[in-house]
Amino acid sequence: MADGGLDVPRDGSSVTDRPWTGWADDDVIRRLLTGTATWAVVGLSVNSRRPAYGVAATLQRHGLRIVPVHPRADTVHGETGYPTLADIPFPVDVVDLFVNSTLVGPVVDQAIAVGVGAVWLQLAVIDEAAAERAHAAGLDVVMDRCPAIEGPRLAGW
Repeated sequence: MADGGLDVPRDGSSVTDRPWTGWADDDVIRRLLTGTATWAVVGLSVNSRRPAYGVAATLQRHGLRIVPVHPRADTVHGETGYPTLADIPFPVDVVDLFVNSTLVGPVVDQAIAVGVGAVWLQLAVIDEAAAERAHAAGLDVVMDRCPAIEGPRLAGW
């Protein structure tokens, strides 16, 4: 990740060719990409150089509503931002986390508290304990995957 971007294998394989981490069930991923409507994107800001910005645009292009969640509560891609999940005044189906792994636990706990159906931890965002708590609370969990990569593979994007 020396260039500040995502780690991409340089051996010709795709990111999805990596070993399964235990939180990347194809059926769950497909269902989340095709059967949900509203995704809160935690860490999304107006910084177009950040991966969250491009992934959120991809989600929108494929008919999903995105909700920016960031302490600055910026409006991004035409959608009003909120500082926390608890501040969103309508139901959210999936919480997509673009945060440092050390910050995942409290965000997952917020997601459980507000009653979302799923949490999606982006590539290299890993917190096994938080994933276990979400799973135990009945949420679907995807970890170390990106919907912009999985959409073409599993949802026909």
